[in-house]
Amino acid sequence: MEDAINTIESFKHKGILATVDILGEEIEEKKDALQVVEEYKEVLRMIHDRRLDANISVKPTHLGLKIDKEFCYQNIRTVIIAAQEYNNFVRIDMEDHTCTTDTIEIYLNLQKEFKNVGVVIQSYLRRTIADVTTLIEHRANLRICKGIYDEPRREAYKNKDIINYNFNYCLEKLLSNKCYVGIATHDEKLIWYALSVIDKLALTREQYEFQMLLGVTEELREIIVAAGHRLRVYVPYGEHWHAYSIRRLKENPSIAMHIIKQIFKSG
Repeated sequence: MEDAINTIESFKHKGILATVDILGEEIEEKKDALQVVEEYKEVLRMIHDRRLDANISVKPTHLGLKIDKEFCYQNIRTVIIAAQEYNNFVRIDMEDHTCTTDTIEIYLNLQKEFKNVGVVIQSYLRRTIADVTTLIEHRANLRICKGIYDEPRREAYKNKDIINYNFNYCLEKLLSNKCYVGIATHDEKLIWYALSVIDKLALTREQYEFQMLLGVTEELREIIVAAGHRLRVYVPYGEHWHAYSIRRLKENPSIAMHIIKQIFKSG
């Protein structure tokens, strides 16, 4: 936790925002999920005490979704209340397709009570256009990404071009309907398209943000910030790093080169 907070603190003079994610998922014991809730409270306290421009991201299965949906809902609600006390924000991450319906339902129920909560959509899922249509009705706060889970073809597109087309289509639809969107991608083609939509709609920088992973395409990150756009870096930490790292590498093997460069830079 301390390393994650120190990393975020190093962004201060660069004008970069952050979101903190405690790595872990598929919790099987309620006591473990409750412990995660307490750890997120501590992260929120540290962000507040150090006056950092950062929020948090939570995974539903890390907070008990596969144990009991209501239990998970109450855990996320507790974290949101803690964030609200610090005038902070909680992003509910999206996991594999078996969690999508429950995650969106949890988000929409929480949104009725809280303003400091958002959710994620994934452009590789076939259902995403329909989900976007529903979420627009609620003026949702969304992060859009491609998706990194190994999904069956019935659930997800396998063609990279289609995934990108779907990303662009959903992004433009959301921004055109005044939804706040975190544009999460390292793909410069998608970033260009996003910039073209932002320009066409004459959006202000308060109506969207770009998001990237820690240590990936740092030069592009700096270019985006220098151009006056808000950019948030995803800062994960914790003992359960292995499954997360493997999924990232499977999704985009080129990320391995960024990781290797970071290791030697650190050394």
